[in-house]
Amino acid sequence: MTASGTFHIGGDLEVRRLGFGAMHLRPETAEDRARCVAVARRAVELGVTLIDTAHMYGWGANEDLLAEALHPYPDDLAIATKVGFRQTTTDQGWRYAGAPDELREQVDEALRRLRLDRIDLLQLHRLDPGVPLADQLGALRDLRDEGKIARIGLSEVDEGELTAARAVVDIAGVQNRYNLLDREHEPVLKACEEAGIAFLPWRPVAAGTSGAQSEQITTIAKELDATPTQVAIAWLLAHSPVIVPIPGTSSITHLEENVGAAGVHLTQDQYDRLTR
Repeated sequence: MTASGTFHIGGDLEVRRLGFGAMHLRPETAEDRARCVAVARRAVELGVTLIDTAHMYGWGANEDLLAEALHPYPDDLAIATKVGFRQTTTDQGWRYAGAPDELREQVDEALRRLRLDRIDLLQLHRLDPGVPLADQLGALRDLRDEGKIARIGLSEVDEGELTAARAVVDIAGVQNRYNLLDREHEPVLKACEEAGIAFLPWRPVAAGTSGAQSEQITTIAKELDATPTQVAIAWLLAHSPVIVPIPGTSSITHLEENVGAAGVHLTQDQYDRLTR
């Protein structure tokens, strides 16, 4: 997987540029749990050095699962997680939780579940519209200064919000929805490029079936003897040096397909055709 290259998140945390998003690992039964543990372990065997999770993924169950599967963690494995939501009994099932005391509580919970002394990359899952931005990020800055988190990231922000956040604290990563067929956040990506901030696209493959949505992707996949999914991920890796895709799956077969994208090399013509 070294063909994907590496990126230094926050300038100092070196990760391979093809990570793993753990959202789909949902251990609802004992059989599911064994399968999910196997997928997480296989990701590390394949050379993944960045795994992304969140409190919201099973309200802590996903973090517990990763600790069960991978602790004690390899020295080169970075764990990223997200806070900023709380589960509720409402129809929506969640609420924003960006108040400083709630963020601090969630970080402490994440440290306990992940069995970590410090979180490599702690991301604010969403900005809480009911709490001043300076209060939310100030709380994370304090936690960083205390040594509980190493780097701070954001999720689903626009260019203005990123600029405002950077005036409060150093931002190491941004996790926005982005893929070959959905480039709404291109301005945010460009801002990350200019600042050297990691851009972690979630849903890096549109609906998981890019080939069905784009004849061009299917055509180029045939030219490269690759799958449409691999072509979509390869385009991301070629599109910007700060992009660190984190495709997720609960299948070892799909995991191996995703990781295999690191070895897919687009020609300039193929890249241009996809970009158009």
